[in-house]
Amino acid sequence: QVQLVESGGGLVQAGGSLRLSCAASGRTFSVYAMGWFRQVSGKEREFVATITLTGGYTDYANFVKGRFTISRDNAKNTVYLQMNSLKPEDTAVYFCAASTTTVILRPSAAQYWGQGTQVTVSS
Repeated sequence: QVQLVESGGGLVQAGGSLRLSCAASGRTFSVYAMGWFRQVSGKEREFVATITLTGGYTDYANFVKGRFTISRDNAKNTVYLQMNSLKPEDTAVYFCAASTTTVILRPSAAQYWGQGTQVTVSS
């Protein structure tokens, strides 16, 4: 069992930056691939970024490539999402996910979820 707690969301102007954190507790963090997803009310949860258990491979949704960076610190049991050049369309609740799969590219692949953190980008 793994517990995930996101933090770092908030209100930011377009063009600004935020860094989300996801702290894990429970089973050994380093055995899990991690991912970030986001969801707008009334829409399906969508993939944002993923990172392998060693951090050696990352993948991103096309709409965040070049703007967002996922990273992890296994010593701190934490995964991060650095979000730069934010746009109003990035407004969503952002969720952290963990899985024993190699990467997490779709919501159905996640085994554990955090509670989410709201990101609001004003124009």
